[in-house]
Formats: sequence, C-alpha cells, structure tokens
Amino acid sequence: MSLNGKTSQVAVVCHGGNDLRNEDREIPQPKDGEVQIQVAVTGLCGSDLHYYLHGANGIFKIREPLVLGHEAGGIISGIGPNVNEDFGLKVGDKVAMEVGVSCKSCKSCRKGRYNLCKNMRFASSAKTFPHLDGTLREVMTWPAELVYKLPPSLDLALAALAEPLSVVLHAWRRAALQPGAKVLIIGAGAVGLLACALARASGATSVVAVDIEQGKLDFAAKQEWATGTFCLPKGPRVSGLEALEVAENSWKALKESQAIQSVEGLEDGFDAVFECTGVESCMQMAPMAAAIGTKVLFVGMGTKVLSLPCGPSLLSEVDLIGVFRYANTYPDALGLLASGKLGNVGAMASHYYPLENAQEAFEDLKRGKDKNGKTVIKPMVGTLSLVGK
Repeated sequence: MSLNGKTSQVAVVCHGGNDLRNEDREIPQPKDGEVQIQVAVTGLCGSDLHYYLHGANGIFKIREPLVLGHEAGGIISGIGPNVNEDFGLKVGDKVAMEVGVSCKSCKSCRKGRYNLCKNMRFASSAKTFPHLDGTLREVMTWPAELVYKLPPSLDLALAALAEPLSVVLHAWRRAALQPGAKVLIIGAGAVGLLACALARASGATSVVAVDIEQGKLDFAAKQEWATGTFCLPKGPRVSGLEALEVAENSWKALKESQAIQSVEGLEDGFDAVFECTGVESCMQMAPMAAAIGTKVLFVGMGTKVLSLPCGPSLLSEVDLIGVFRYANTYPDALGLLASGKLGNVGAMASHYYPLENAQEAFEDLKRGKDKNGKTVIKPMVGTLSLVGK
C-alpha cells in the first residue's frame, strides 16, 4: 500500500482539557518486528472523551501531548525486519490492531492474563509515562504480533468494533452464562449495546437494557438486541449515600416497569447484571438487580472510592466481578463481527468524520447528538477514502 512518497501526516493530539490540535507528525518507519499501518478509522469511546474534556481519564492525567484513539482498523503499508512469517501479514492486508503492549514476563502475563500486566502500555492512555500514542493519525507502526488480518467478509470500517467487543467478550467469559439466561445491561453505549447483541446471540432469553438516553434504547430495541428497555431519569451526578438513594429509587422504578413485569419472576432479579457505565449510582443498583446466587460484572470504569451495598449481596452469594479490558479475545471478536451472528452491528457506526474534523466528532459525542439531532452511537474518525466513505 503506497504512501506516495509522503513523509508527514496529520495526527489528532490532546494537550489537555478542551485543547485538541491537528498536528503534522513525521510518518514512522517500522522497526524490528513491526508493521506500518495506514489507519482507516478510529472509533471514539468514553475514555477518549474524558481526555478531550478534562485532560484526564479518572486518575490518569496527561503529562505530555497524547494522540488519542485506540479502537481502530487499517491497511498494512510496510513490513519491518524480522516479522514472523507465521503471522501471514503482507502489504495491503486489512487489519485490526490490539493496542495494549504487555511485558510478557510478569506473573499475570505468564498466566495468560496479560490485561492485568503491571507494565502494560496501552495506546492513548496516560496511565504510563512516557505515554504511548493512539490511533487518531494517518499512519502508525505496531508490533506485528498484535496485528490481526480481517476475515474476508468483514468490512474494514467495522474493524474498530473489535476493541469494544473484546471488552464484552472478556466480561461474558467471566460471567460463564448458559443459554436461557436473563440479563440486565446497565448503559447502552457501544459496550452496552454490544453486550446486548452478544447476550442475544448467546441464547439469553431476556435482555433488558437501561440508559438515560431514549434514543440509544430505541436503537437497541430496533436491532432486536434488547427484549425490554427502561429509560432512567437524568439527574445530577451524585456520590455516597446520595447515589445510594438514587440507586434504590432506580431499581424500584425498574422493577415496576413493563420491561420486568412482562417476564415472570424477573422482579426477583437477573442471572447476570453487566454494569457498563461506571456511574456510582448505577454500580450501586447493579447488585440490587442480581438474583440470589448470581453475578454482577463491573465493566464500566468508575470512581476510585465508592459505596457499594454489598452486604445483602454477600449473604445472597452474589459474585461481584471486576472486568478490566480483555485478553485473548481479538481473533474471536473479529470472527463474531464477520459471522453476522450479532446482527447489524454496522448500524452502530452512526457517524463518520474525516481526521481533520475530529473535534466535531468529539463535540457530537459529548452532546450525544449531532447538529441535526440524530443520536450518536459510535463516531468513526479517520481517512475515510480507505473505507469508501
């Protein structure tokens, strides 16, 4: 894939809260064991938005200019020296990039749980310093062992969904559910929607989605990923006992809703609750909604210190399970996306923006709607000519 002699590229760089700049950067050449990739699209997610708005994602603050983005697909444009031939990669291949680089030698890595690697360097994350730049740029280099060729039937534009789907796959494996399960998904962003899709594809008979945006719930219902939906009222973000009161009121309202009352026995709780927001009151509601002897999966990243009503959960043997990123998921995620078993996941890519208009994409994501009032599900940013847009 020729770069036509280009030596510089556009990169979208975050310098701090509300300080996003399009900068000229040198096009990197692949080093030992690396490939060079023309980035086609990057899907924006909640962590990108936090960096854009606040210059930080939770406790991880930007300490130097950082290229954002980590949900991406592209086309190989160069092969560095000593790339393992067994990877089967060549120039022109359409690929997805797994964007966490682990140390391979710590205890977690040796156990295969490399998502827990203490030395993990994750693209577009300020957790480690120096930071590792993300994918909102025209060209990047990446370790070949973390680059996966797309199945022939998978649209390149949808390769960016492999990253959030990997989070969902990791959570689903930790839940170890059987067909026929009744599942609650709290949060209908991209991860929550993919959790709904995977639950239905895996044989869940009841999938109830909860969010504060009716447009996202309508989308989940239209795709037949949710058998029931419930829109929580919007309110100020609170913590501690105030959040607990909100959680109790939210669970009471949800129990009395048609989404639960229409399914016999569902008012007693779900077989699994996937909390995908990280909002304290939602994290507190999650254990309340779990049936005796079941599981809560905390997928959303919440505050460092929060009050969880876990006393009743412990007495009821409800397992509270943390979910951090993913491990050993990418080939399966790409296979699922290509299989059609998840339904029309392409509809999640609701908006496309050229790289130069990344700030507009972030503003639309912040509002949850574009300037015409259409609900933003997953904004895709990149060199759109590579995906025919």
